[in-house]
Amino acid sequence: MARGFESKSVESQRQDAEAELAARGTRKDEDREAIDRRKQREALQLSRRRIVHELEETKSDRRREQLRAALAHLDGELSRL
Repeated sequence: MARGFESKSVESQRQDAEAELAARGTRKDEDREAIDRRKQREALQLSRRRIVHELEETKSDRRREQLRAALAHLDGELSRL
């Protein structure tokens, strides 16, 4: 008797999980897009931190100019997101 109860419980849990996945199906693309935007933002922020660090360390005026241009580009990309 306990065995029948357990299988019904497992079946119920499986159906609940399937229903939840079906409900998420419509939001799945939105969630994926949000995750992609978050990852892109994190990558840009990481690049920005690296460039700021290089800008602080470099002595060359020419390199500073390049780094400032790269920093302006990254800031533009970040504001776009």
